Amino acid sequence: QVQLKERGGGSVQAGESLRLSCAYPEFTSTSNCMAWFRQVPGKEREGVAAIYTWDSRTYYSDSVKGRFTISLDQAKDTLYLQMNSLKAEDTAMYFCAEEPLSRCGDSWARRGGAEFDYWGQGIQVTVTS
Repeated sequence: QVQLKERGGGSVQAGESLRLSCAYPEFTSTSNCMAWFRQVPGKEREGVAAIYTWDSRTYYSDSVKGRFTISLDQAKDTLYLQMNSLKAEDTAMYFCAEEPLSRCGDSWARRGGAEFDYWGQGIQVTVTS
């Protein structure tokens, strides 16, 4: 059972920054897709950003492009999401996820990440305006 653990959530003012981290077990493969998703009650889960572990190619949703940065520190087995210029509409529960043996690709977030095998329990981010 792969366990992912998110940290770093909290409550901030609009315009401020926050960094999420996700600890994951050491990869058994060097070719995986790691991603961040978010969800608000009553809405479908939304892909935020993804990174292909082999070459660190990144993918972003239009809603966060230019404000959020996904990164990976494989020496520490940790995934990050740096969130800058936060807006009230970024308020959500954030989840990290892993899809083994996947290149991510442009449709990585299809169906709310249904093809991702492993998930963290989620962490709340609240942005007040």
